[in-house]
Amino acid sequence: MYSAIRKLLFRMNPEVSHEFSLDALGASERLGLAGFVGKKIDDNPVEVMGLCFPNPVGLAAGLDKNGDYFNALGKLGFGFVEIGTVTPLPQPGNPKPRLFRLTEQGAIINRMGFNNKGVEHLVAQVKNRRYQGILGINIGKNAKTPVENALSDYKICLRKVYPYADYITVNVSSPNTPGLRSLQFGDSLKELLGGIKREQLKLADAQERYVPIAVKIAPDMDDEAIESVANTLLELELDGVIATNTTIGREGVEANPLHEEAGGLSGKPVRDKSTRVIAKLAEVLQGRLPIIGVGGIDCGDAAVEKLQAGASLVQVYSGFIYEGPELIEDCAKAIVRYRKSDGAKTEG
Repeated sequence: MYSAIRKLLFRMNPEVSHEFSLDALGASERLGLAGFVGKKIDDNPVEVMGLCFPNPVGLAAGLDKNGDYFNALGKLGFGFVEIGTVTPLPQPGNPKPRLFRLTEQGAIINRMGFNNKGVEHLVAQVKNRRYQGILGINIGKNAKTPVENALSDYKICLRKVYPYADYITVNVSSPNTPGLRSLQFGDSLKELLGGIKREQLKLADAQERYVPIAVKIAPDMDDEAIESVANTLLELELDGVIATNTTIGREGVEANPLHEEAGGLSGKPVRDKSTRVIAKLAEVLQGRLPIIGVGGIDCGDAAVEKLQAGASLVQVYSGFIYEGPELIEDCAKAIVRYRKSDGAKTEG
């Protein structure tokens, strides 16, 4: 069914199509019809970051930036939904056009620029939560906030969303906010995450509730940089890492005339890059910190590939745009088969 719907949606401007699809899904959920869009996914619980995920297939941040549609998205069968990236103040993002489909390559280029209605709006939406799965909230800084003052923005968002999130993601890897990716490295990363960790512990004491924090990183790192990031996460006792965000590279899409558009590339072409980062992280972390794998997952085999590399959970985004809700079931079933076969091999 989705293949027919997609033909219609892909005739629209990508950003118009995005909003139309979410509005339709939101309306179906309010009318009690969302169950007809997605399938019931069998429980396959997995414990990660001290949380019990109903199944290991989640929706990556970026699709529902404002928390307007997560209740409806959750009805499609996701074990967890991550909303955001949200910033302290509302901001319009970058000028349009800023979203491009590279259909032949199963890819998307975006330079949205953290367009969102601000953290107050997102919190108001989350207060109306009906979704029973795990809810992650992804936080960032406003574009006008200097990089050296980024910690202040992250702390504002952290305080606001802490009472409502099951976990929180610190986004330091979007290529569409100037200077943001510089926060992934060296002393800048230590200073930022150290301040966030201290704030997390204060909030945990005050609210008597510990909310884990994951850090989302880019795929465009060499092994030395990945190792440095992994060691910083361990040193500061963060709770998880999400690998990866979009890439600034254009490998695999050079033949498409849209490849010269600025922004982050996601979808099939980032699959191998993401998996390489996951494997290197797993090598360094040695199971001391869980990894959530995202990047180029467009089928069950691609999801399993992330687990084989060292991830405990997976997230989809671009693959979901291209393949629709059936991708959730495909990934969930493939992971069940993989875990059964892996368990049998271990026992043998």
